[in-house]
Amino acid sequence: MIGVLNTANAILRSSLCSISNLRNVSTHAYPLYFRISETLLGEPLKKKKKIDNAVLKLRESRKIRRVEKRIRLLEKNSGYKKPIFEIDTIPELLRDKEKITHLTAPLSKEEIYKRKALEKEWAKYKQNQWLEDLRVIKSIMTSQETALKELKAVSTELYKKAIEFDDSYLPYNAMGPVHTPPISNYDSPDGEYIDTTIKYPGE
Repeated sequence: MIGVLNTANAILRSSLCSISNLRNVSTHAYPLYFRISETLLGEPLKKKKKIDNAVLKLRESRKIRRVEKRIRLLEKNSGYKKPIFEIDTIPELLRDKEKITHLTAPLSKEEIYKRKALEKEWAKYKQNQWLEDLRVIKSIMTSQETALKELKAVSTELYKKAIEFDDSYLPYNAMGPVHTPPISNYDSPDGEYIDTTIKYPGE
């Protein structure tokens, strides 16, 4: 009875698969047992269409003409330089550049030696400050390690509690001063985008 049910089930599955136009494979695992494999959901590969050689040559020639046109356009505008607005000079300043001078008087030897000595003194002061910070940090770490060793000798439970990560500081939120105070009752615009990019010849 079980064999008949299995055969009927397999025939039903094969008929359903043939109706849906899906490719499947039938196998006979045992002479008295008919079974169908899973649907592969595949289809044969499509044949590539043959393109005429004249059409291919025409496409290649169009590409070559397009590139040559682009090259000619770039060569035509090769001497044109794109302006940089950040370094443009006001015409009034260019006209009066001879009148405006920012040159200061040369420093004397005594002033040069004085400034060099001041720079050396400042560098020495910052080095001593850095060494002092290192010494303080090292002493704090040494004291912490000594305290943990003493605590571990007294109580292991307290030591484990001491070295646990304190997640009460996370997440950390801080609100500092901003550049400008907020405007009360400010009606924010919709954010329309206007493209002001300047197109130059050759682009």
